[in-house]
Amino acid sequence: MPDFIYLASQSPRRSQLLDQLGVRHELLLPNVAGDVQEDAEAIEAVLPDEAPADYVERVTALKLDAAVQRHARRGLPEAPILCSDTTVTMGATIYGKPADAQDARRMLAELAGRTHRVLTAVALQNGAQRLTALSVSHVTFAELTPGQIDAYVDTGEPLGKAGAYGVQGRAGMFIPHLSGSYSGIMGLPLFETAQLLRTAGLRI
Repeated sequence: MPDFIYLASQSPRRSQLLDQLGVRHELLLPNVAGDVQEDAEAIEAVLPDEAPADYVERVTALKLDAAVQRHARRGLPEAPILCSDTTVTMGATIYGKPADAQDARRMLAELAGRTHRVLTAVALQNGAQRLTALSVSHVTFAELTPGQIDAYVDTGEPLGKAGAYGVQGRAGMFIPHLSGSYSGIMGLPLFETAQLLRTAGLRI
C-alpha cells in the first residue's frame, strides 16, 4: 500500500486538513502544461430540479472520474485518489461559488439571519474500489447589515467559496451557532475522510 494519496483539489484548505490528519499527499490538478485542458466549471453546473445532496455527490463523482483519467494519462505511480466538493443550501436552493462581488452580496443577504445546510461529499478511488461519504452540517448566520456585507465582500474572502463565505476566516464573526463537522464546513470532513482512508488500508 502506498504511503501517500493524491488530492484532486485546488483548495488549500483541503490540503491543510489532510496535513492535520498527518496524511502525506500530492496534488493531482487539472490543466497543467502539456496535458489535456479540462473544463472544471462545466462539471459544477446544477441540473434542473436537482436536490442539493444529489448535486454535491454527483459533482464529486465527476471530479473524481476526471482525476482518475488525469492520473492514467500522466502515467503516475499508483495511489488512492481523494476528491471532495462542498455546497451550501437553504431549502432547495443551492449556493455555489459567487460569480462576482454582487453575487456574493446577494448570497450573504439571503443567508443572513437564517440557518442553512453545508453538504460536503468525499470520494476516494482505490484501484477499482470507490468509497464515498457525505457530511451534513447546519450553520446559523446572525442578521447582517448591508454595511457588514459590503465590508466582508470587499476583503475578497467570499470569492471562490461555496455560499460566499469561509467559516475559518472573517465570516466566523457572523456565526453564533453551528452543528455538525467544522472541517466539513471548511471543505473536508476529517472524521469521514479518515474512515475512508482506513477502509482503503492507510494507517492514520
